[in-house]
Amino acid sequence: MLKKSLLEKLYAKYNHLCYVSPDPLQFCRPYKYKEQQEIVCLIAASFAYGNVKQIIKAVNNILLNLGPRPKDFLLKTTKPELKKMFKNFKYRFTTGEETADFLWAISQTLKEYGTLENLFLKFYKPNKDFVFALKNFAAHLRSYGNINTLIPNPAKNSALKRLNLFLRWCVRCDEVDLGCWRGVDCADLLIPLDVHMHRAAKALGLTKRNQADLKTALEISANLAKINPKDPIKYDFCLTRFGIRPDMSEKDLEELAKKL
Repeated sequence: MLKKSLLEKLYAKYNHLCYVSPDPLQFCRPYKYKEQQEIVCLIAASFAYGNVKQIIKAVNNILLNLGPRPKDFLLKTTKPELKKMFKNFKYRFTTGEETADFLWAISQTLKEYGTLENLFLKFYKPNKDFVFALKNFAAHLRSYGNINTLIPNPAKNSALKRLNLFLRWCVRCDEVDLGCWRGVDCADLLIPLDVHMHRAAKALGLTKRNQADLKTALEISANLAKINPKDPIKYDFCLTRFGIRPDMSEKDLEELAKKL
């Protein structure tokens, strides 16, 4: 059975800023104000699919266009201006037009709710159905345009990895995660399930399921909650360094698990 002591040792060793790069999270902390940070977190997390070097390049490109105060920029920029600005932008399946629609969805949400957190809190209730809040948050953003490759279709059974990643960054607060939101309980968060976390979870006995879907994300989160009920996804960052960083392989994690 997986022991908390192993996870705590991994957390103590690897949950540090020096291990963030390469990760789109690296773009978020330099922004001083929380109202700016949540926007950068959503942008960075939404583009977190594919090769990490290309992700970094794409996110950097977008943020350079938005300037040092993304919220201020988006609130004063029209949709045609965004379309023109990102006309030649492309990242994998995401076109410049979709990127403009995505940024427009953020700007309109800010105008209506003030912050992205306020939108999420419209649907969120502590210790209730967290997936309900996630899916409604996604549905609202998707209502502003075609942003299929950036915000998942809530009707499908995906693990909602990028939204859960965004929430981890915004809700949790430590040396790595920003904690720029205050209204969501860490205990309710779900694991951002990607291929790296799925392999790590299987290696550590947190799941036996082969599908990296929502059911598996819920199972892994529930098993982590048995170990740390107040902060179940505390260990996500340190576990996913194995396989993301070139100097930390998933085999290294398996060997550590056997020793500790």
